[in-house]
Amino acid sequence: MSYYQLLGLEKEPFSTSPDPAFFYQSKEHKAALYRLRNVIALRRGLSVILGDVGTGKTTLSRKLSQFLNVEQNLFVAVMLNPIHESERQFLTDLTERFHISINAEAAKKYKTLDYIKILEKFLFEQGVEKNQTMVLLIDEAQQIIDPCLEILRSLLNYETNKFKILQLILMGQMELLPRLKRIRNFWDRIALKYVLNPLEEDEVREFVDFRLKVAGYASDYPLFSDAAVKAVYAHTQGTPRRITMFCHDALEYLIMHKKKQVDQEVINELINMDRSVSLAADK
Repeated sequence: MSYYQLLGLEKEPFSTSPDPAFFYQSKEHKAALYRLRNVIALRRGLSVILGDVGTGKTTLSRKLSQFLNVEQNLFVAVMLNPIHESERQFLTDLTERFHISINAEAAKKYKTLDYIKILEKFLFEQGVEKNQTMVLLIDEAQQIIDPCLEILRSLLNYETNKFKILQLILMGQMELLPRLKRIRNFWDRIALKYVLNPLEEDEVREFVDFRLKVAGYASDYPLFSDAAVKAVYAHTQGTPRRITMFCHDALEYLIMHKKKQVDQEVINELINMDRSVSLAADK
């Protein structure tokens, strides 16, 4: 039996996988989601969502995809890990994401401009003639090399008198910010710029309770005391991924030590264990 079942849960509450069912809508995440959906509905073009490691960008992207996939007359292509060594690799990947059929023999002779023309033709047919909203969502966008950013910039030039044909969403770590600023004619095209910050202290309580509820916890007896939640916030500084991992360890500790609640004593013990591991790793 899994540890979470011993606590009366139906599934693991603190998995680090980006399951949209566990997407906690903090003030910032809710605002980002609303504004992204609005930019796409208005077909305004480029959106950039930035945040440090573990602030919930990938889970946000999965939640957005979930909403978009049920929309009518909307096509969503998702690129989760844009590691490409060349423009050709990137362009080939793009055509595959958009399900564009290309003759393999002919493609051997294609240059960058040929691929761009194929993509522009496809976007025009789908986005203008068929009036579909064409969305490309790229997660971990800090991994995109500069020549590929230039390709995306050129595709964003493609527009009608009323709307941008391609709706591009870049989600990446903060290191992407200075790179985008250096590309002036890219930076100026961003319709939505948003930075995800860590959770505030009062949101950590809501985050923990929300995940437990989604996982099936129905008791009125809180698994985490208020003092424990306060200590979790102090230790993690409100970063969702760190909170998730720490709370997972806390629940395992409950089972191992036959305790009924995560209190400050449990949190302090886990913090001391973390410090011991860090010190051992530094030696």
